[in-house]
Formats: sequence, C-alpha cells, structure tokens
Amino acid sequence: MAARAAKSVETDASAGTLVAKSRGTKSAKSDGGKKTLVIVESPAKAKTIEHYLGSGYVVKASMGHLIDLPKSRLAIDVANNFQPEYITVRGRAKLLKELQKDAKNSKQILLASDNDREGEAIAWHLNHALAEKTEAPINRIVFNEITPLAIKEAVKHPGEIDEAKVNAQKARRVLDRLVGYNLSPLLWKKVKNGLSAGRVQSVALRLICEREKEVEDFIPEEYWTLDADFMKGKSKFTAQLVQYHGSKPELKNLDSVNAIISEINSAECIVGEIKESEKTVRPKAPFTTSKLQQAAANRLGFTSKKTMQLAQQLYEGIQIGSSRVGLITYMRTDSVRISQTAIDDVRAWIGENHPDQLPPEKIEYAVGKSAQDAHEAIRPTYVKYTPDSVKDYLSRDLLRLYSIIWERFVSSQMNNARTKTTSVDILAGDAVFRVSASKLSEKGFYSVMKVLSSKEEVTGSLPSLKTGEKLSSGTFYPEQHFTQGPARYTDASMVKTLEEKGIGRPSTYAPIISVLLDRYYVTRSNRQLVPTQLGKIICRILVDSFPDVINEEFTSKVETDLDHVEQNELVWNNMIDEFYKPFINQVDKVMDTQESLKGTLDERTEQVCDKCGKPMVKKLGRFGYFLACSGFPECHNTKSIPLAKCPRKGCNGDIVARKTKGRGKEFYGCTNYPNCDFISHFKPIDVNCPKCGWFLVEKFDKKNGSYKSCINPDCDYLHSAAGEETVDTAMDL
Repeated sequence: MAARAAKSVETDASAGTLVAKSRGTKSAKSDGGKKTLVIVESPAKAKTIEHYLGSGYVVKASMGHLIDLPKSRLAIDVANNFQPEYITVRGRAKLLKELQKDAKNSKQILLASDNDREGEAIAWHLNHALAEKTEAPINRIVFNEITPLAIKEAVKHPGEIDEAKVNAQKARRVLDRLVGYNLSPLLWKKVKNGLSAGRVQSVALRLICEREKEVEDFIPEEYWTLDADFMKGKSKFTAQLVQYHGSKPELKNLDSVNAIISEINSAECIVGEIKESEKTVRPKAPFTTSKLQQAAANRLGFTSKKTMQLAQQLYEGIQIGSSRVGLITYMRTDSVRISQTAIDDVRAWIGENHPDQLPPEKIEYAVGKSAQDAHEAIRPTYVKYTPDSVKDYLSRDLLRLYSIIWERFVSSQMNNARTKTTSVDILAGDAVFRVSASKLSEKGFYSVMKVLSSKEEVTGSLPSLKTGEKLSSGTFYPEQHFTQGPARYTDASMVKTLEEKGIGRPSTYAPIISVLLDRYYVTRSNRQLVPTQLGKIICRILVDSFPDVINEEFTSKVETDLDHVEQNELVWNNMIDEFYKPFINQVDKVMDTQESLKGTLDERTEQVCDKCGKPMVKKLGRFGYFLACSGFPECHNTKSIPLAKCPRKGCNGDIVARKTKGRGKEFYGCTNYPNCDFISHFKPIDVNCPKCGWFLVEKFDKKNGSYKSCINPDCDYLHSAAGEETVDTAMDL
C-alpha cells in the first residue's frame, strides 16, 4: 500500500519536518466512467463549485478539519521534536470513511480547501488519509475567488501541497497547545476549575485590562463651550466662540461663560474674515480583512465575528436567479493587491457608467510591509453585480456588507473628490464666533457611494455673506462638557490594534475577540469591550507570572517566525524548542510558588437561602458573580445578585440581570416577574436618584462619554462622567 500512496512520509529526525514525496499526476489506468472528486471545506462552497464544473465532477465537503489534535490531552511528543499526535476528530470518522470510499471510486482527487495555512493543513491530512484507500492521483488546487473561470483554471493546473505552509500551521498549533495546556491547569489549581488561557487571547486580554485601568484612573475636567445664533434676513445659522480678547477663551465654569455673555450681550454683530479652501480627497484602497471588520463595526454596527460569517457566505456562493455566484473574493487577506483582470473589469464598468470619473491610468496601492500578500484584497468577483442588482437575493445584513465591499473596490479606481470649505468669523465686541460649512465641489469616487457615503465631507450650509455686513443676533447656548479619557476598545479599535502590533493574522482577529467573550473574561457594553472581574484576575496572574510570553512583543515575534517557517527559512520544531524549555521551567516554578486564590474570591452575605435557611455566599463563576447557598452540596440553591430594588410602587422585588431567549442578550428585570414586568436595558447602579428615589443606570454616548442617568422616564436627572449635574442654560441675547 505504501508504494501506491499519493505521498509517502518520512521523518527527518534532525529537523523534525515531515518530508513528502509526490506521486505526481499520473493518469489512471482506466477510469471506467469514474469522475473527479473535488473536496472543499463547506457544503455551500461545494454546491457552488459543482454547479460550475458539471457532470464529470463530484464535489464534497470535509466540514473543516477531519484530523487534528485530541482535546483530552496534550498530544505533543515533547521528547521527539514536538511531533503532534493526530487523531480523527470525534464525530468525523463516518464522514472520513465516506470520502475515502468516494476517493476509491474516483479517477482523480483534487483537494480544494482554503488557500491559507489552515486550508493547507486540511489538504495535507486528507491527502494521507485518502492515499491509503485509492490509487488515483491526488493533487492540490487553489483559487482566490469562486467563479467559473477561476475554478476551471485551477482544475486545469493542479499542483502539490505546500509543505512549508503546513509546517507553519503545525508550528502555530503545537505552540498554542503547549501554552494553553500548561497555563490552563495552573489556573485550575490557583483560581478556579474550568478556566483556560491561550497564547494570543491572553495578550489581547492584557491590552483590554490595561486600557480599563487607564479609563478607571482618568479624572475628567470640566469645561464649557459657547454657541450663538446669528441671522441674515430669515436665514439662521449657529457659530461657536473661538476667541475672546484676542486669545482662545478658557471657559472652566458657567460663571466664566456668563461673564462673557454679559459683556457682549448688546454688542453689534458684524461679518469678519471669510476664508475659502479646497481639499483633495483620495479614494481608499480595497478592503483587507482588518479594514473590512473595522468598517463593518463603525458603519454597520457588526461584530467582527458577524462580519466574517457574512463574508464567508458571500464568498462561498449565493443563489442569484438560476445560478449560484460567489460574490466576493477570499475574505482572509492582508493585501490590497488587485489582479489585472479585476482592474480591467472595474475600469470598463466605470468607463460605461461614470466615464467622467475614470482616471487615465489604473490606481495602485502600496502593500504593507508585514502583509503576506498571498491573496488579493477583498473585492466583488464581478463588478456587474451591483448592490442594487442583487438586493432581492440577499438578506439585509448580507446586502449591507456586500455594498461596502463593492463600493470600496469600485471607488478605489475612480477620480479623487474635492471639497470646498467656507469659514466665517462673526465679530461681537471683543468676541469672535466662527462657523464653517463644507460641500463637495467635485464628486469623484463618491459617485458610487451610498452606504459609504460622503456625508462626513458635507457639513452644514451658510447664506451668502460679505465682510463688514451686519447680522442680527439670536440665542446664546452655553454647554457644559467634561474631558474624555481613553476610550475602551471596541471590535473595530481592537482589530486595528491587533493588526498594528502584529498580534495574530487576518484569520484570527475575530476568533480572538469571540474567545474572550465566550470565556466571560470580557463583556460588551455599548459596543465596548470591558474586562470582567474574572478576566482581571486571570490577566494579573498571567502577566505577573509570564511577562515574557503574555506580551505583544513575543506574540508579534511568533508571527514573524511563522512567516519564516512558511518561507522555508526556519525549521518549525527548532522554533518551538527555543521557546519551550524556559517556558515549562517557569510553569513549574509558578505552580510551586503562586499563592492560591481559591476560596478567597467568595464573600459571605447577609442574605438567607429561601430553601434551607443558611447564609448565601457571593461566588465568582464563569459568567460573573452569583449567590450560592453555603450549604452546598446538600443545598444547590443559586440566585442572581440583586443590582437594585425595583422602583415600582408596591413591589418589593429586586432588579437582576437576565438574558433573552435565543440571542442571549442581557437585560435587567424584576425578580417578581410575571407579577411585575419592569425591565431596563441599561445596567443599574446601586445608587438612588436624589431627585425621585428611583435607581441610576450607566449610559454612554459619543457626546457625553460615560454618564449616569435616572431610569425614571419622568425624571430628568443626569450625571456626567465627573459626577456633576448637567445644566440647561440656553439664554436669549
């Protein structure tokens, strides 16, 4: 059987690298009507590709990895050059046997998993599993887009598995297994059973916790702004105070604002200097994975996980009328490179639909220094499929994501836009008020923008004004503000930071965030990533004990080393060996010296168990704090921790955190439900409103930052981040 295998495997003990001997693409003796078997990763992709290839092909899905490391043990032979011990994934044996049977009855097998490290590893494992059951040639095919031309070209030019890329995946898998399967037992012993830690996720958790410390330590400072209405005839506009007595005004409190208002209250208002300026706005490059996730978060409110799930559907194929169409290219990429075929396609479309916005030459964008450049940028496979033309075939969210991909790509090959800004100074005694308005003077690439519109380039409008003319005055608008400290991370800013610091790769940005949320080390609050108490404890232990591993420099170096492995410039198990010895010595040291926190996280309360009468204990669980009976294990009673008392008259219930069915979105409701249906979508603070006695809740918006507000709809009590009441201070001039 070994002589007939598609690849025979030898182990180079000195290098620890699996070296493959290719059988090549020899023709079958007599296919007897047999078909070519193509194996992809997902059923959706299989359905699309089978539609393109026709009756001579059978396309099946492996459903991802069929062979991998077992979950129940380390499965790394440390004494044998860190060789991984692979097994058939639990529950996948039946599928693997079906693929082996299909391979035995095929004239050729083409492995068409994704063109990245994980996809290459999937193909490598399939190659060896199928070669034992068939004499048919087994080859690798890759493509960047699921279109008839791309698929047929790939089938015409089959190649071999990239062993270096497989070794890079193996190195990452082994390294992550060594870290996770040694740190997790440490957390079980010192903190709580069931916890886990990962190499990359722990660094991301550190960033989030460090940012939270900055947020908590920040002390807001009060400042004020002063706006005023001015009128020319029936046209009214608002300007802001920018200068007083020849310098920038320092408005630290309401008294300083009122002093200015009193002085200029009856002053004559005259148009001062008028400035006009133009600015060129260049189109942006097509999306990379990180930029797509950032744009989808900022523009559409999507999480990184949701963005990638939707992009996967667009890539694998959508039913458009009677055809299945892969609408976008591969969605995991760090390159902005575009193929010449795609350039020709988009320039032809622009020339036909927006001929006045077509540049004389194609526009090229620089690929980042750290980009692997294995794939093109994310773009529509066919520009002719405009968002309007496919809207009836896509769900609302699929359409919105496809729209920004299409708009970003098409606009990237169009002319620059130009804006014209007019700035006007209004003189009122010793005060200068200023107002600006911008408009598009040349629409340029904004001609194709709808979702990614140009509204940020268009601000307000002004009547026709001339220097020296008099204006009528209106109302003063003093407004209190507080300086805002560093913002917590959001999905968008987290992805941007991970990319900038070289932590992870396009395929890992979304999983990094998802894992932290799933483990309840981090929660989302108003789209912000906030570390939980459990997350802070784990972060402190890991950072204090393993500062050389849980840091961005080490994580970035690993990514660089993996690139070198993929380029055949570094032997994968030498890389692991350099890391492992000092790491495992530190694990052993911490196991012996780290003080256990088990039991210290529990706190006795005055509440009594309503089942057995024993005291309730506040405990830290996987999903945060909860109340448990101290009589456990005899009594299993548990409760959510009350956050506030219910404000409804006659109700003595408590407000506790609850989750909606299905999506599991958190809200806050009364323990007396269904007799009391009070709910709040904002988290209560255990502080009563000084005006009405209801409880306060945490809120956040871009204008005010974090602040506290009364939950009573009939109460206008509002606290800023600094804890001062806001004041409604509009005054007539």
